[in-house]
Amino acid sequence: MPARIAEPSAMVIAAAAAIVVAATAALAAASAIVVIAASATLVAPDKGMASKAAIDADVRAASEKFATQVRGARDLAAKAEGVLVFPSVVKAGFGFGGEYGEGALLVRGQPTTYYNIVSASFGFQLGAQAQTVIIMFMTDQALASFRSAYGFKVGVDGSIVVVNIGAAGTIDTDSLTSPIIAFVLDPQGLMYSLSLEGSKITQIHPDP
Repeated sequence: MPARIAEPSAMVIAAAAAIVVAATAALAAASAIVVIAASATLVAPDKGMASKAAIDADVRAASEKFATQVRGARDLAAKAEGVLVFPSVVKAGFGFGGEYGEGALLVRGQPTTYYNIVSASFGFQLGAQAQTVIIMFMTDQALASFRSAYGFKVGVDGSIVVVNIGAAGTIDTDSLTSPIIAFVLDPQGLMYSLSLEGSKITQIHPDP
């Protein structure tokens, strides 16, 4: 006659149930931690956004440096309907190896709106840690088209001609006929003919 298997006692059943509940709670807590960590990662760039005052100060300094280093720059800026200045575009370090910068759109010399620029890579020069990007809108239509775009992607929403002139050179303002032109400068003021193709410019809302 086969041996009778003893049925688990109420105490054993209760203990097993307690273990299951505890394991479920631990799994839920771990999931919550993952969600919180992911959320923190997503909002990190916004948390690190510079203030309006900081951006304005950097934009003024970059604009003045550009005007003093490059002959003809001040006259060209005066002809532009709007000038978008990104004082420092740096390696983003967000895990995709691109470039990132924040700046302001100047209309008649005054900051009106704020933007960031994100690029997979428009080509840092060897050893360069940061570059200044200055974009000039030479016509009302070009400026209006940029301001009305929800996220302006270079090469899709509009083309930008990057000017290549040495820091000691002079800009011939009469020869620049493109509606949107740009300058990419290193900290020494040297300019490079780099492509901004694929870069995305998006309006931001920094704190004062």
